Amino acid sequence: MLDFRLPSEYEDLRKTVEEFAREEVAPVIGDYYERCEFPYPIVAKMGQMGLFGLPFPEEHGGMGGDYFALCVTLEELARVDSSVAITVEAATSLGAMPIYRFGTDEQKARWLPSLTSGEKLGAFGLTEPGSGSDAGGLTTTARLEGDEWVINGTKAFITNSGTDITGLVTVAAVTGTLPDGRKEISSIIVPSGTPGFTVSKKYSKVGWNASDTRELSFADCRVPAANLLGERGRGFAQFLRTLDEGRVAIAALSVGLAQGCVDESVRYAHERETFGAKIGTYQAIQFKIAEMEARVHTARLAYYEAASRMLRGEPFKKQAAIAKLVSSEAAMDNARDATQIFGGYGFMNEYPVGRFYRDAKILEIGEGTSEVQKMLIARELGLH
Repeated sequence: MLDFRLPSEYEDLRKTVEEFAREEVAPVIGDYYERCEFPYPIVAKMGQMGLFGLPFPEEHGGMGGDYFALCVTLEELARVDSSVAITVEAATSLGAMPIYRFGTDEQKARWLPSLTSGEKLGAFGLTEPGSGSDAGGLTTTARLEGDEWVINGTKAFITNSGTDITGLVTVAAVTGTLPDGRKEISSIIVPSGTPGFTVSKKYSKVGWNASDTRELSFADCRVPAANLLGERGRGFAQFLRTLDEGRVAIAALSVGLAQGCVDESVRYAHERETFGAKIGTYQAIQFKIAEMEARVHTARLAYYEAASRMLRGEPFKKQAAIAKLVSSEAAMDNARDATQIFGGYGFMNEYPVGRFYRDAKILEIGEGTSEVQKMLIARELGLH
């Protein structure tokens, strides 16, 4: 018989993160959000809890867990706030995971302990101003001069790239031309503070206002040849694997936001009175919340399956794309419905649903748009 209950170790983790999010994040995150300020004290506490090291072995300073433990954590954090959740997601699955998956022993020893402890944050420099979904359209270049890579180009919308505790950015760059004429793409680790590496000011964003997102530029930025991540020319395959995993994590985060919308709507339906009755007694409100809960339930099962296949070492590209698609759409739909249930108060930033509404749309865009997910699903079905 299939058993969809969380095993005890995951349920214990879920309860711990749920309590932390409710007691430590919820009371203060609104102020950080309104000031567009990165929540360093919250990030430090999450580091002390080991959240940044969940899917990494203890030998690298991690907690010895797995990727599903990270997903469970992201869901619970996003039930309260997505800025905090995306900080963990990007630092873990985009910042540290490529080094763990593809790095040399020396690179792992140098970088992972500070990343898995949350002492430092890592970032993943893939997207550019002219190439988002078209990741093969990269224009950033890196040429090998002696024992150094010389990097030139610009990256856009890079999470965790400009905080006071950012330690590195892994940059995808064109390092040559393949025999068939295609671009040779490689990944190179660039430590923060490297000459020629400039971090622009924070973007003015619609949502995720308590997370760090910046544009990066590289002008004859030199790093040691030893900073090449994995094999030269394997960068494209590396970031495809990284994005497949990241889509499962973003799906979990999306489920958390969608669940947070249900939580807030149920609470408000019990409190708010109109025409002499609690609004939760009206069938129109009941049906809307029921639909919201059904979306959450379906989306959660989708990311559970994708994560399960990943952990078993089975192909999971299609399942990850499905999970990302349905979860991000559930988040957007639930945020819209929750805002409607709250009425005018839902349009006020002092209420969580207003923040959820602002945060939800990027989930249909980041780490592969909904259109890209549909394209991937179609390809996996043999439709080329």
